[in-house]
Amino acid sequence: MDLYLILFYFFAIITLVSAFFVVTTRNVIYAAFNLMLTLFGVAGFYVLLGADFIAIVQLIVYVGGILILLIFGVMLTNKITDTDIKSGFLNRVPGLLIVGTFAGILIGTLLKSTWRIAAPLPPPVAGLVGIGNLLMTEYTLIFEILGAVLLIALIGAASIARKQSN
Repeated sequence: MDLYLILFYFFAIITLVSAFFVVTTRNVIYAAFNLMLTLFGVAGFYVLLGADFIAIVQLIVYVGGILILLIFGVMLTNKITDTDIKSGFLNRVPGLLIVGTFAGILIGTLLKSTWRIAAPLPPPVAGLVGIGNLLMTEYTLIFEILGAVLLIALIGAASIARKQSN
């Protein structure tokens, strides 16, 4: 077994176990710390794939920005006494049905697929200039759609977070 395979399994175990605990834990703080481990595992996969820039962006944006903001938000709102910050299991049965259905479809598709070996990939784009050129030429539509999805998510989070006045 070579070092690459050992690192792959190491990051896979960290990512899967911590993602499991993100979903199953009832304490929001523990879920946030497990999410941090999950995001570190994903960044490790990016490093193994040779996408160092995406790994650094993963760490800076998600772990350094969004996750720390989430942890501070939970810790600051912990002072509210009339709200329980633990998540409930109200929708466990419908969630398990949806996940089971999706997993069955995914496993069935994977087992019935015929796998072909693809042609070698072109050499990777080097540096920020190459990534910027690709984002503004070849992948402009995807870049704009992702920006719109993130804006919609931000507006949705703000509307959920603001206090409803009746």
